[in-house]
Amino acid sequence: MRPGDRAIERKEFDVAVPKRKMSRANTRARRSQWKATAPTLVKTIENGQVVYSLPHQAKVVRDSAGTALFLEYKGRKVADV
Repeated sequence: MRPGDRAIERKEFDVAVPKRKMSRANTRARRSQWKATAPTLVKTIENGQVVYSLPHQAKVVRDSAGTALFLEYKGRKVADV
C-alpha cells in the first residue's frame, strides 16, 4: 500500500454456520415454543367494584374522583404517586 491510499481494515470473525438446512417442520416446531403467556391476574373487590391486578405488585389507590393517591401493597402504603 502506498502512503496516500486509504485502507479499510476488515476484521474477520468466525461465524457458526449450520452444516445442513433446517427443515420447515423443525423450524416451526422450535418457534412454537416461543409463546406469549397470559399474565395471572388476582380478582379483588374494592369499593364494590371488581378489580383485576397482577399478583405481588403494588396497586394504585384512587379517591372517588379517580385521582391517584398512593401505592398500596398488602394493605400498607408503600409509596406516594
